[in-house]
Amino acid sequence: MTTVSYRIEIIVTLLLAIATCVVAPSRALAANPATQPAILNDVGIDQKLDAQVPLGATFRDEKGRTVQLKDYLGKRPVVLALVYYNCPSLCTMVLNELTNCMKLMPTSAGAEFEVLTVSFDPKETPELATEKKFRYLRTYNRPTANAGWHFLTGDEASIRQLTQAVGFRYVWDTKFQQYVHASGIMVLTPQGRVARYFYGVRYDAKDLRLALTEASEGKISSPVERVLLYCFQYDPATGKYSLAIMRLVRAASILTVLVLGSFIIIHVRRDRIAARASAATSATSANAATTLANR
Repeated sequence: MTTVSYRIEIIVTLLLAIATCVVAPSRALAANPATQPAILNDVGIDQKLDAQVPLGATFRDEKGRTVQLKDYLGKRPVVLALVYYNCPSLCTMVLNELTNCMKLMPTSAGAEFEVLTVSFDPKETPELATEKKFRYLRTYNRPTANAGWHFLTGDEASIRQLTQAVGFRYVWDTKFQQYVHASGIMVLTPQGRVARYFYGVRYDAKDLRLALTEASEGKISSPVERVLLYCFQYDPATGKYSLAIMRLVRAASILTVLVLGSFIIIHVRRDRIAARASAATSATSANAATTLANR
């Protein structure tokens, strides 16, 4: 494959991905509290620093065994990720970014800290948790991770105990048959107290490592700025807020397409000019060689 063809293939792939964004509804959006839909009034992540998680709350691990939160506490700090495994968008982004972040850290889950991924959907099963664990352990690829990264499911009562303790608020959207929730992770001390919040779907490895180090010493961080991303299915026909968001997404996508289109033209022309120059140089060299041979 030529350099030109290779570049074109990559860029066309990017264009197709962006074109999909142009026509697809955006589910992970930063909401403006002044204009947000009413359903988001009951959704968010409230900072309850120094709050105690319910140590006796019971869940099921990936093998279906009954466990309690205290089974994972007491020795090391904990990264807590509240998601649901069948989430259509944002939860996957949270777990993907958490995995990438931890891969950049010299410390490892199962050695210096624990990771608790807990589904807040009571209908989800240990079998589904096992599938998720297998996928993320393979990506994380640390020898101690199997014993240190746990994927739990539970009943409604236990889930509510945990989510209310850490300030994680979510609702079920009956229209679109999915949960509406915000994105973020928390760091707990070894004793199970909330030490720090990380909002959104981008986590800095140095900050997470520092938070875990401080949490291991029982330190509680100060409140951080809240920038919430919501997993929420917007219907563009229901109001100005939705239409404004969709127009913004489409405009940004179109602009990106134009920029990449210009990128294609510039690089194709540059490669063609370089190819012609190379061909001309080769021809000149060949003619010179022929002249010398004839002499």
